Amino acid sequence: MSGAGAVPRLVIAAPSSGAGKTTVATGLMAAFAEAGLAVSPHKVGPDYIDPGYHSLATGRPGRNLDAYLCDPDRVASLFLHGAAGADLAVVEGVMGLFDGASGMGELSSTAQVAKLLRAPVVLVVDASSQSRSVAALVHGFASWDPEVRLAGVILNKVGSDRHEALLREAMESSGVPVLGALRRDGRAGTPSRHLGLVPVAERRAEALASVRELAARVREGCDLTALLALARTVPELPDAPWDPAAEVRADASGERPVIAVAGGAAFTFSYAEHAELLTAAGAEVVPFDPLRDEQLPPGTRGLVIGGGFPEVYAPDLSANAPLRAAVAHLAASGAPVSAECAGLLYLSRAIDGKPMCGVLPAEARMTERLTLGYREAVALADNALAAAGTRVRGHEFHRTVLEPGAGTRPAWGLTHPERRVEGFVTGGVHASYLHVHWAAEPSLAARLVAGAARWAPVAAP
Repeated sequence: MSGAGAVPRLVIAAPSSGAGKTTVATGLMAAFAEAGLAVSPHKVGPDYIDPGYHSLATGRPGRNLDAYLCDPDRVASLFLHGAAGADLAVVEGVMGLFDGASGMGELSSTAQVAKLLRAPVVLVVDASSQSRSVAALVHGFASWDPEVRLAGVILNKVGSDRHEALLREAMESSGVPVLGALRRDGRAGTPSRHLGLVPVAERRAEALASVRELAARVREGCDLTALLALARTVPELPDAPWDPAAEVRADASGERPVIAVAGGAAFTFSYAEHAELLTAAGAEVVPFDPLRDEQLPPGTRGLVIGGGFPEVYAPDLSANAPLRAAVAHLAASGAPVSAECAGLLYLSRAIDGKPMCGVLPAEARMTERLTLGYREAVALADNALAAAGTRVRGHEFHRTVLEPGAGTRPAWGLTHPERRVEGFVTGGVHASYLHVHWAAEPSLAARLVAGAARWAPVAAP
């Protein structure tokens, strides 16, 4: 094979959540990377946490492939952009193989992404409570959609040598080869919290040890030679790689305004393409950690605060009064500020009574209720991030409530699956619960950078 579209690739799927997709996908990424291959990691859907483990396993940015957020026509080009220069790409699926956006058929499912990438699917099956039935289950998944190439199975949570022998014997009649069998083992577990796994940034040393253990388990239980050979059977994709420089245009004057991007353990949710678009639009992207840095980066003229877990770190974020004051001053001066979910909470008056930046006239609190799902939205008026009428698709994912949930100038008018207004626009601030993938609407990055270039710094009091 040759050409940019010919990168070898595998999609790791499962019949349902909890079967072990993340265990197998991350272990495969790490095992192949330790063998000297350049491995490109990808995750179907909007999830931010799994890509952190993928990045740790491969040394490359974990990237999302979401056909709802970014449109099916962009999936292959975004994949090729992320996989440039790789020897192998491993794509971890989401939920069950055929599960997609609620009420929208296959849209955003692992099956749809596999078809868009023309990639073989390896099904991870939880075999802990079955023997011969595994063949019937695999047969059903293999025959459900003839456009999906289910090319192999990895048996997970196998109990014993005898159990494995029974499973392999049953699978002989299915026509789908068994490419691995992993025993029940809790040594490489990853701790969970109210929104899923604990991010890598919060437990890097332990996460690295877990990833290494996963690699060892996969090497022991999977046929890496057969899996790599399968990945190399793919056709060349006709799509051109996505190019952030072709999506946005930098200011010809050459001025590069500093856009500060929040990171660290409290703000781990970000798509890699966002920083790439900001850079392509002419910004100098500078990360900072609101848990540790007492000032914004020198020369900051714009601010991006993405998602994460500020509720977990509320006491520490609150204790960093100098940075809270700096953020409040920047926002009050009219500089462009984009805040999503965790960023929205950080700009509020308080989280569970702990003082935050006080930029927004609202307070946040933790609840037991999970707000989760895809959304369609429209910008109701011109603001620092979007022109009036800009339509986006986004995703909500939180267990907090902000009161009130919208300002007198809302950030978005949600149009599907429910109609309501949400978020805040005040001065140069755009703050919302909605996570949006800027690769689907590059004008958001371009508009933010243009606003930063125009903004005149105001001295702090």
